[in-house]
Formats: sequence, structure tokens, C-alpha cells
Amino acid sequence: MSQPAAREQFFDLLRASISDGSLSKLTLGKYRGADASLRNVFVRPVSLKGGPHLSFVYRHATRDITKNHQPDEALTLLETLIGAEFLDAHLFTAAQSAQLSHDSNGGARLRVKKTDAVPNAPASAIGGIPAAHDRARRQAIPLDAPWLHALGITNKYGKPREGMSAKLRQINKFAELLSHLATEAALIEAPAIIPGLGEEARRDDASALRIADMGCGKGYLTFATAALLGSRASIQGIETRPELVSFCNRIAKETGFSNLKFVQGTIADAQLDADAELAHDAPQNTLDILIALHACDTATDDAIARGIQSGARLIVVSPCCQKELRPQLTAPPVLAGALRHGIFQERQAEFVTDALRAQLLEYAGYRAKVFEFISTEHTAKNLMIAAIKTRAPGDETALENARAFARFYGIRKHALATHLGIDLNF
Repeated sequence: MSQPAAREQFFDLLRASISDGSLSKLTLGKYRGADASLRNVFVRPVSLKGGPHLSFVYRHATRDITKNHQPDEALTLLETLIGAEFLDAHLFTAAQSAQLSHDSNGGARLRVKKTDAVPNAPASAIGGIPAAHDRARRQAIPLDAPWLHALGITNKYGKPREGMSAKLRQINKFAELLSHLATEAALIEAPAIIPGLGEEARRDDASALRIADMGCGKGYLTFATAALLGSRASIQGIETRPELVSFCNRIAKETGFSNLKFVQGTIADAQLDADAELAHDAPQNTLDILIALHACDTATDDAIARGIQSGARLIVVSPCCQKELRPQLTAPPVLAGALRHGIFQERQAEFVTDALRAQLLEYAGYRAKVFEFISTEHTAKNLMIAAIKTRAPGDETALENARAFARFYGIRKHALATHLGIDLNF
């Protein structure tokens, strides 16, 4: 297809998806503009007080910037961006995906793939973009999944059991986050939760994603990961308690998960399937995703270190019980009075511990993001650190920032720094 025809057809599809409310997401990639920190732009429909808009998330190396535009304004902006600053545009709707690719010589190619259509959510009166209160909420994990019932989360009718509604929301929130993080890390082609796009949730090569869930407990989120990514991932749950390992392996077998197994071990010492590759001269990328949720105190540092050592493209942790640094912290004089209160000392220790972890991940070649995992209504420990590998380790600026931060708070020793062979007192 010629360049004008490919581009014209792509924008016809884009306009139609905005008009009829079928647009799920638009991603812009292969940036070649002047801003060296800009990576991608993600566009999705939103309903604001001023009416339907398209939300643009500009994904930079160390921050995200969100700008909202009315549909006509957004289309004009996209026409200037696509093919000029971004060589790749990928459109996702409920019925199809369309990818417009440009080469360095100005040529363009359009690929359109049909998917199984699903009924559209009710559209608003303007432009067909679904209003937030009208849009049917898509669940990443269907309520009738057999493993949800086997783990005691739902009853035989596919409804949440008493006291398990919050856990079910956590499972779906985690699956949604993991889908988008894996897409951002270029591990899967498209968010796996978009209806009809399950077969696209894979890497370009034929090998399965290698995933380890450290300290997985009863395996709620491990099963969610396996259900989300399907046969394109090989998932290993690590747990110290043998009774839970046996229980989870039995449930995995009974509910048909051939891509999932559980093994006994600690975060620091467990034998990963990926580790076996080290004996065959494959040291660079023996793990794709490492997950560790609510690992207590320095166990989170053990998990992050395992991910870094295994070359994981994506590390996702939700820290808990940050105790290591509290005895070391020296309050700056201006804070000394406030920090005589134990609750403030505890919260400061949590902040300092996780802020330093994020800085050390930056030194190790990752782009780290820290955000709320799920509302404090459901869990008091709701912080999540997600790190995507973007460059080689050894960022000296990030290292100096980490050391300056440690000096400010009087930190002499930190478990992750020790794992990485870093002397914070240098």
C-alpha cells in the first residue's frame, strides 16, 4: 500500500473509532524527535467535566506528562506527530488492531488485524466516546475462572465469597498494571486485557516469557499472572512454606495451568528455572519479569537483586515492613522535633528505604516508577515500585544522587546497595 493510502486509511480508522466509541488505546512509538528523554505516547479516551477528551500520556525516561485534548484537537495533533516525530502508531479497538509503520525513507505500511468483536459500551452523546459512568468495566480476570473458585475467592456461582471482594479487586488491579507494564517494557505486543487481543500478547520471538513470583504465598497474583499471559509465559512461584507449595501445585494442575509451577525456597536462595541457563553461557537475560509483593523488610532487596542479577526486563515489587534503616536514620535538625513521634519515624523510614531503592535501580540501568498499587481502603501497604530496564548499569549520576541521599539521612548500610556492591559512604 502506498504511503498516502496507508496513512489515509489509518486515520480513517482512527476517526471512526473515536466517533463510534470503539477506541481502546493508541500507542505511538519509535520516537525520533528532539527530546532525548521522550520514549512513547499513549492515548486513550476519557470523559471529563468538559465532555469527551483524548488523554495523551507522554512517557519520558524519568517522568510521565499527561495532557487532555478534545477529539478534533487531538486528531490534528496526531496528524503532526505520526510519521514525523513517531514512526510507529498502533491503534487498538474492540474489533481490530491497526499498525502504521514508517521507514527512514518516508515509506509507510499499514497492517490491520481483525479480532473477535465484542459489544461496544454505551456511547456518550458527543463524539461517541463512552462516558466514564456508562462504560462497562472490563475485568482482566473473569469471575468464572476456575482457579478463583479453587483458591476460595469466588463461590460456585462465580460471585466473590464473603470478605474476598477486596482481594478480587486487588487481583484485577494487579493484572491490569502488569499488562501495561509488560507492554511498556516491550515484553508483550499489546495489553493482554483488551478483548480479542489475547493472541497478540507475546514477544516477537518464539520463546516464552520467563517470570518468577518471589514469596508468592497462596499464589493469588501468581495465578493471575499465568491466566493473564497464558501459554506465552512460563511462571514460577517461590514460597518457603511447603504446604502452600503443594496446595498451589495441586490447584494449578487441577485447573489446567501447564505454564505454572511452584517451588519451595527463599527469595535469596531459591533455584529458578532461568538459573539453569547460566550453565550454558547465557548470562545476559535469564529472566524477563520478577515479581515480589509484600516481601518483608530486606526480602524486597533480595528480590530486586535477584531480578537485576538475572537481567530481568521488568521488576515489580510492593515493599512491606521497612525496618532496616530506621535505627540508622539521623534526623536533620529541622525535623528532629517532629520525628520524636514514632509514627513519623516509621513513615520516614518507609519513604527513605523505598526512595533509595528507586535510586539504586536507576543506577542499575532501570527506569523506576513509584506509585500507589491499590487504595489504602484495601491494604495499608499499597506502594509499588516498577522498574523497566532501559540501559546498561553504571549510571554515575544516579549513584552520586543515591550516595548524597544516604549521607543526608545518615545511612551507612542498605541491603540492596550491599547486593550491588555499592559503598554508600564513599
